[in-house]
Amino acid sequence: MGGCLLAALLCLQQRWVLPWAMLLLLISSQLQVTHSWTSEDERKNNDQKVMESYFPATVEYALHIFNQKSKDMNAYRLARILNSWKEQVESMMAFSMELELRRTRCGKLDDDIDNCPFQETSELNNTFTCFFTISTEPWRTMFQLLNKTCLEGFH
Repeated sequence: MGGCLLAALLCLQQRWVLPWAMLLLLISSQLQVTHSWTSEDERKNNDQKVMESYFPATVEYALHIFNQKSKDMNAYRLARILNSWKEQVESMMAFSMELELRRTRCGKLDDDIDNCPFQETSELNNTFTCFFTISTEPWRTMFQLLNKTCLEGFH
């Protein structure tokens, strides 16, 4: 009779375990959903951190592409950022930016273009306003030019 009583207790325990296990699963899934929810302010703060971390490398890539494709023997460098924002393009992060680029005194194959002085000539129109969209995985140093549109001489 002791064996039957023990079997009955085990059976009773198993009946109670199943509802408790189901309850724990429901509670944990609710906690996960609650935990993944973020406020609008948090989302903006995260976007700002992404911009601060990854945007400078993307601007450098845009300048590199501009100088590489330019027929000019002189290098251009960033005069100022007119506008920029982060986007989601398919499964990739992308940055769109409007940049003012100015012609420098240095050749585009020179080593230190970042510190090269701008060319100060009133005869030449030495400024471009360019719009770039670049998809990126900067943590893997991967960039892809999606759009480049430049207008000469506009500020």
